[in-house]
Amino acid sequence: MYQGLTFDEFQIGQKFVSNPITVTDAHITFFAGLSGDFNPLHINEEFAKKTIFKGRIAHGLLTLTLTSGSLGMLVAGTAIAFLEMSVKFIAPVKIGDTIYAEAIVKDKQYKEKYNGGIVIFQITIKNQRGEKVVEGEFKLLISSKRPESL
Repeated sequence: MYQGLTFDEFQIGQKFVSNPITVTDAHITFFAGLSGDFNPLHINEEFAKKTIFKGRIAHGLLTLTLTSGSLGMLVAGTAIAFLEMSVKFIAPVKIGDTIYAEAIVKDKQYKEKYNGGIVIFQITIKNQRGEKVVEGEFKLLISSKRPESL
């Protein structure tokens, strides 16, 4: 049975923290292959050493992806749609960094048509030193009911 939270179970101010994950060379390499983004900043150490980052960095979207799974399970079976996202990339994520996301319920808007509503989350992704690497917000359309068991 899916155990995602329903629209009604989210409360403004409620905070969720994702599982931490350490970024590896494999994450970056696989993401480059999956996305087709082979920017040398991500995949060429010799090139990246000569940049302001002094080494390879993770793709910004990879950083979001690595933390989204854990938070996505909060709405497993109750999410209707991912509606919108606005993010700002603040600092680089390097191989060996351990990142995690904090999501706070910023607002809720009931939508009778969907028997649920929109939940707006403020998100911050931090590294192992507690430094912000990404911040932003996203909106999800979430049901007020869980689906029947399959």
